[in-house]
Amino acid sequence: MRKAWQGSIVAIVTPFNIDGSIDYTAFDNLIEFHVENETDGIVVCGTTGEAATLNKEEYANLIKHTVEKVNKRIPVIAGTGTNSTSEAIENSCLAESLGVDGILVVAPYYNKPSRNGLKDYFTQISKAVSVPIVLYNVPGRTACNIPVDLVVELANELDNVVGIKEASGNLEQLACLLKDKPSDFMVFSGDDALAFQAVCMGADGVISVIANIIPKEFHTLMNAAEKGDLNQARAIYFKYLKLIQLCFIESNPIPVKTGLAVMDKLSEEFRSPMCRMIDDNRDLLVAEMRKQGLI
Repeated sequence: MRKAWQGSIVAIVTPFNIDGSIDYTAFDNLIEFHVENETDGIVVCGTTGEAATLNKEEYANLIKHTVEKVNKRIPVIAGTGTNSTSEAIENSCLAESLGVDGILVVAPYYNKPSRNGLKDYFTQISKAVSVPIVLYNVPGRTACNIPVDLVVELANELDNVVGIKEASGNLEQLACLLKDKPSDFMVFSGDDALAFQAVCMGADGVISVIANIIPKEFHTLMNAAEKGDLNQARAIYFKYLKLIQLCFIESNPIPVKTGLAVMDKLSEEFRSPMCRMIDDNRDLLVAEMRKQGLI
């Protein structure tokens, strides 16, 4: 089973009201913003969506709401991985029952499992669901790198492991993965600043943070790079490179949610331990957004 997803898939933020509840009005407006601006898919309840701070009821309701609101217009992928295999299986089964098009399963964080432990984790989840699975390698947050040979092994052995979000920040590792993977296995950059390079090497696209703010532009960038229009792709990439960098000047999703708040798309509210940007960093972000005509 392989799914032909590509382009700019947004890791969508979760807006909150001042009382801490999920702001579904703002969230619905964000979904329409992405559909109108040709975002190629949505990842809900991921890192950028502050999923680690959602309780079980909020998590289920947000996935259900997203599936219903998107209504098959673009793919919906739910983040389901945790540092507990049994909980990740529970989340994955729930997401499948709610009608998602796929699930994004992060490597277990904090535990630092061995290669065998990683294989067991992903294999157990794969056997528990039939929905397509995208692995998620982000060692900067998990303290655990999924080695290329294991990714290839899982892709060959497990039919519903269809792709990976590769966010190691290591272009050599990405190149080795693209060289060795099965031909129909999808690879998405998990680093916005490397997405252009990744697609030029043969990746299928990006699961993006910055697409929250510039969805049309990042869709166009990915499309141009995939088609080999390097002049257009380079122009877009260099135009927004500083904005991409500033969206990671503090821990994601703090800057990107701040940017969306400045654009009047949501309230500048976070779930602790996420908090508001320091003033100097916020000023830099706002200045660059103003320079780019976003505010």
